[in-house]
Amino acid sequence: MPYYRIALIGGDGIGPEVVQEAARVLKAVEGGGLHFSFEEAEVGAALYRRTGEDLPRETIELCRQTDAILFGAAGLPDVRHADGTELVPQITLRMVLDLYAGVRPIKLFPGVPSPLALPEGATIDYVIFRENTEGLFASLGGGSKVGEDLAVDTLVITRKGTERIVRRAFEACQGRAERSGRSLGKVTCVDKANVFRSYAFFRQVFQETARAFPGVRTDFAYIDAMTMYAIQAPWQYDVIVLENMFGDILSDLGAATVGGLGMAPSGDVGDRWALFQPSHGTAPDIAGKGIANPTATILSAAMMCRWLGRQHRDPLAAAAADRIEAAVGNALQDPTGRTPDIGGAATTRAASDAVIKAC
Repeated sequence: MPYYRIALIGGDGIGPEVVQEAARVLKAVEGGGLHFSFEEAEVGAALYRRTGEDLPRETIELCRQTDAILFGAAGLPDVRHADGTELVPQITLRMVLDLYAGVRPIKLFPGVPSPLALPEGATIDYVIFRENTEGLFASLGGGSKVGEDLAVDTLVITRKGTERIVRRAFEACQGRAERSGRSLGKVTCVDKANVFRSYAFFRQVFQETARAFPGVRTDFAYIDAMTMYAIQAPWQYDVIVLENMFGDILSDLGAATVGGLGMAPSGDVGDRWALFQPSHGTAPDIAGKGIANPTATILSAAMMCRWLGRQHRDPLAAAAADRIEAAVGNALQDPTGRTPDIGGAATTRAASDAVIKAC
């Protein structure tokens, strides 16, 4: 019987609110032998204020022992290290657990307003694969500052790190084609290979890795041009792969075209462990008001189910992912199921209730 232990980590701000709603949705799709149990743990700025730690050893151990991690959001703008940087336990977890694949779906659901005027019949539905442990983020905690005149962070690209994220992107492209019943799609490599040797190397490894996937088309774009293409013609893209910092920026830009960060789920996936969370931050200005959009977290829970289905060859978990995604799509078509950020008036609880009803 599929029985999954999930580490439930709310964090700060609206994080605990949206995580609890996603947990309710997961309980709603239980049945037929599928079951979820939740074990809660603390991380973040509020914990740091109280204990001096933002990511306790006990939380890391729980994450290692459970089947998957459902994470809210962590950090508060007024709680910072001495060097001025914010607390980022979610990034530390990526490094500790080697969650090298940042998976960011960008999908426009019917009924959700977009700032873009799409051509008739066009939609937005692509996935960003962001390398999660290298690039500019390799300098996390390791940059240097000399007096008040110089600060340096180093960008790192390795063959191993690039090969594995590129391979994930191509495999995802094949999987998307299989699920939709269409021909194999396209993987776009986004870089700055015309200027920097590190990105030229990223593109070189991309091209070498692509040879193992002859049926999948390849495409290339420089990051500055890609920010324009993501606005002008986002419907042309299927899977995009890129370095850590560029992926961070492009995924937020993509989210803006599909209703905002409240509509943007994500997964941080490795070979053994995986963490799923909304792409948004802690939004302390609306914490406790009951108006936060839980959709990104609910869709992150669906991504978790799909990952569990692949990891354990479990059709029940995969079916739960399909049910949640379909229920979100149905709920969003009714304005009463939408929170204020996407043109509705629903509370956080009412929005998740609409998804549960649709399940």
